[in-house]
Amino acid sequence: MDLVVGGSGSTVKSLVSKLGSLLAQEYALIRGVRGDIQYINDELCSMQAFLTNLGPRDKDQDAQIQDWAKQIRDIAYDIEDCVDDFAHRFPDDPGGSAIKMWIYEIRTWYPRRGIAGKIGELKKRAEHVGTRRTRYGVRDPRPRQDTGTSAGEAAYLAAENQVSSCQLVGVKEPVGMTDAIRKLELWVKEPKKERRVLSLVGFGGVGKTTIAMALYRRFGGQFEHRAVVTVSQKFDLGTVLQSILSQVMPQVALKEEKGRRPSKIETLENRLKKDLLQHLKGKRYFLLFDDLWSASVWEIIRNCLPADEVGSIIAVTTRFQAVTRTCVRDRKNDILHNVDHLPIKECKALFQETVSESKGSIDDRPDQLDIRKDILDLCNGLPLAIVTLAGLVACKREEFKWEEICKSLPPKSVNCHTPEGVTKILSYCYNDLPGDLRTCLLYLSVFPKACKISRKLLIRRLIAEGFVSEKHGQSIEELAETYFNQLIRRKMVRATKHSSNGKVKTCQVHDMVLEYIISKSSEENFITVVGGHWLMPTPRNKVRRLSMHNSDAKHVKDTIGKINLSHVRSVTIFGSLDQLSSLSFNFGIVQVLDLQGCKGFKKHHVKAISKMLLVKFLNLRGTDIKELPSKIGRLKYLETLDIRETNVRELPDSIVELEKICNILGGNKHTRETLKLPKEIGKKPMKSLRILSGIEIVGESSAMLDLHEYTALKKLAIYKLNIQEKDPGFKNFVSSIEYLGGCSLQTLSIEDEVSDTINSLDYLSSPPKYLTGLELHGMLTKVPQWIHQLGDLSKLTLSVTVLRTDTLELLSKLSSLFSLTFSFSEAKPAPHLADILHRNKSDSEGEIVVPDEGFEGLKLLRFATPILPLLIFSEKAMPQVQRVEMRFKVLEGVFGMDNLAGLQELHLRVSDKAGKFTKSALAHLAKQARKYAQAPRVVVDEYYDVLN
Repeated sequence: MDLVVGGSGSTVKSLVSKLGSLLAQEYALIRGVRGDIQYINDELCSMQAFLTNLGPRDKDQDAQIQDWAKQIRDIAYDIEDCVDDFAHRFPDDPGGSAIKMWIYEIRTWYPRRGIAGKIGELKKRAEHVGTRRTRYGVRDPRPRQDTGTSAGEAAYLAAENQVSSCQLVGVKEPVGMTDAIRKLELWVKEPKKERRVLSLVGFGGVGKTTIAMALYRRFGGQFEHRAVVTVSQKFDLGTVLQSILSQVMPQVALKEEKGRRPSKIETLENRLKKDLLQHLKGKRYFLLFDDLWSASVWEIIRNCLPADEVGSIIAVTTRFQAVTRTCVRDRKNDILHNVDHLPIKECKALFQETVSESKGSIDDRPDQLDIRKDILDLCNGLPLAIVTLAGLVACKREEFKWEEICKSLPPKSVNCHTPEGVTKILSYCYNDLPGDLRTCLLYLSVFPKACKISRKLLIRRLIAEGFVSEKHGQSIEELAETYFNQLIRRKMVRATKHSSNGKVKTCQVHDMVLEYIISKSSEENFITVVGGHWLMPTPRNKVRRLSMHNSDAKHVKDTIGKINLSHVRSVTIFGSLDQLSSLSFNFGIVQVLDLQGCKGFKKHHVKAISKMLLVKFLNLRGTDIKELPSKIGRLKYLETLDIRETNVRELPDSIVELEKICNILGGNKHTRETLKLPKEIGKKPMKSLRILSGIEIVGESSAMLDLHEYTALKKLAIYKLNIQEKDPGFKNFVSSIEYLGGCSLQTLSIEDEVSDTINSLDYLSSPPKYLTGLELHGMLTKVPQWIHQLGDLSKLTLSVTVLRTDTLELLSKLSSLFSLTFSFSEAKPAPHLADILHRNKSDSEGEIVVPDEGFEGLKLLRFATPILPLLIFSEKAMPQVQRVEMRFKVLEGVFGMDNLAGLQELHLRVSDKAGKFTKSALAHLAKQARKYAQAPRVVVDEYYDVLN
């Protein structure tokens, strides 16, 4: 078994840096301890070199080497705990006179003595590890040249990140599965009234989900309701039903459902089942259940769905023939499709397509033809194996010797249609990663199966864990994004959604890849997963990073009681906080706390947060927390505070004491609920702050907010702006925006639906020329006159009140513009909106015309408004637009959309209260769009009008 050193290497590297900082604190150390720390530091440097030379691919690693490497890991973890304990118990330099130093030494003598004792013990352990290696004859590993992120490799990664292009429609048609999809398409199109079942069966990684999702994307938009649910081995009916409801029910109805408590007699599952049956009754739906493991589970799911004769379709993917035979009962209407390995011709096409996507190239040189042939022979037609190896090949530099790949590939006798065979393929691809990338990939084992992982969330967590450090001119954020992009290019993770700026928004790890990295993380005690989809052995060592999933509550409870949690540094919980109260954490060393979406916040949970003095990343998004600890200022190391979509409406006064805070994320983007800042924030600016989102600036409070001092701010999002020219802070606010625009500000978002301040931005003497993102919401009367000077602007969102032909002509000259949105918040009534839109249309001679020139880089066009006026697309309008989204209650008409030469997707969302004319116009538009020469994907949805 290969030894994993990705996580250990990063831990030792980070620890050496911490010890160096500790040695610099002259005042803090008791005499004699400095020598012990220097000895430990020197030993760890030697250990780091050992791990670097060891690498993950030495074929002749014996049990002694593996055991000694694990000893290095364990002592490194314990030393880090000791150093961090020291840091939070002695955080401040006493400074000042000799008398102050003397008083400080007396007060801290006892705790410093305790730390000194621990350091002495750790020194002895480090000595024993070294002598034990000599005593048992553990040999030195062979030096390696390509392990870790070398200077050349890091520079290469930096260059690759700079040239990476943005995408919008990231999901492409499957390669090599044309015949299967064509056959199943004919079955889906058959005009049947009965509910039908499609069952796809095959080995893991053979492409079952790929085919099912291709059909879902192509035809799902033609059904009234649709949903995709991952079932997996550990089945929980309540979770599955809730997932379906969240996708098929309008959001307002779903919110009401969550607020309703079932009676004592009626269980939650019965309540969910009843609501689902009621909502889908008489409606045509397309439901996809991915990775079904049990025939009995299928029977349970089937009985929860209505069997009306309206032509609904259920698709199921499974690895087991017994399950698929149970799913397919009606041989006349249902269909069973065995997904087999790809033939050689389609293997070649998939390989070349994957290499092309990753911006690699393989020409017809003999050595490259040989490597392609060897890879395809080895993969034996398994798409997962082809894609991952193609991603590896594509990321090799031109000077790389291809024969090296051939020599190190697993033998051709390996059968990749077995779990062992797939493991060997994945192991090879994993081991080829630079050390830092291996650590980042292992870290993904924190997230549950089928989880859509946020890019921004992952990057912030990696930084907080200390797995990324500045190098080669790149900031920490830039380098972390580079690592993320490399994992995408290497096909170790798959992009699932792109943001409106073209960057990957969420990604997903394939089931078999996730199972592999969870096993590796368990081996190295890097991350401990409890309650996941795979049963992992209970760790015998101290747990360092804990991820608790909600797939099996009983198993979670039983396991938690058996493990040592006193050294946990990272806590991630998916589900409920019920089990958190019983956990024996050492809160003082927790650095990452991620509770996103958890319910059940109590006062003792808030109190526990205030004890996490070393926490760097605190994610409470979507929880039911109502207030933050009043002493949150004690968390001196906090870098990210995420309280979006919570009931927290005000920040404590002590927030200004957070000297290292980089990101404060609050409010609710959808409901426009806001976060109130304390008055002290104007007296003591947080100069390290880079993102401030979800805040309100209202009346007198604006006088206390002086943004001139926030020169590091990259993103400012104001969800509620209500100040007048007479207010004392008015001029200061406008001046601050102007000043920050010349510093580091890249994204500015302002919602002003009450006052007229937003229109005052038109008179800025020095516009924010470096903006890449701009959002202006409210009663905007005209586009700021300086907007044409924003040469780097890629994302623009404007109030629909400025939707006019002359506005579109002005914006068409912005060559860097990637996405353009016209919207208006429907969270509040807008009595004058209809009049404004009518006047706009009158000014445009009764119609809004999209010009036939300009918009050279525009890929996304969106309209989100109660009233969508008459739109006409000129003959050569927006030639690069790939996706158009429209959300409305009233639609006056759309003409010329077939002129959009690059259109790939059209999303239409109409209010449930829309009139007959609008619904008729919508149906006609969707029908015509499906006949366009570009053959775009057309999706029609209904939403509840929140203003009912």
